[in-house]
Amino acid sequence: MSHGARLMSEKSNRGHDADDANDRELINMEFESMVEGLSLDESTPSTYLDELENFVDQNRFIAPTPPRKTLSASFQSALSAFKKWKDGKTDRDGDGVAL
Repeated sequence: MSHGARLMSEKSNRGHDADDANDRELINMEFESMVEGLSLDESTPSTYLDELENFVDQNRFIAPTPPRKTLSASFQSALSAFKKWKDGKTDRDGDGVAL
């Protein structure tokens, strides 16, 4: 029988006052069993900060690279956009623009 189990059986033979002690002893035994499995060796080859530096996010945003336009193509595109805006819907009376 383990040391903790023996203490539990001895305390349970003492009466009702031992119930609180049994609960405390059970909690202590559970805690000790959890702590036994932990390793306190801090000599790991890398730290959390090292892992963060080496982290590569595969889902990161990569901005698209639009194709290059010549100066005349850019001017034509701007002129086309302006005409489309000017001749478009008239529901923008409150946008502050007057031509």
